[in-house]
Amino acid sequence: MEKLSIKGNWNELAGKLKQKYADLTEDDLLLKEGKEEELLGRLQQKLGKTKEEIHKLIEKL
Repeated sequence: MEKLSIKGNWNELAGKLKQKYADLTEDDLLLKEGKEEELLGRLQQKLGKTKEEIHKLIEKL
C-alpha cells in the first residue's frame, strides 16, 4: 500500500477533518515526522474506516 501523502498544510487538512468529524481531537490528528502509520491507526480506530478509506478521505480534502 502507498504511504500517506499529505499535500499542502497538515494543519489545514486537520481542521477540515475536525469540521467533518466533530469527535476527532487535537491528539487524534497529531502528525509527527515518521509517524504517519500511527496517525492512520488513530483515524481508523476513531472513524471506523479502513486505511484505504482514510487515504481517499484525505486525498479529497
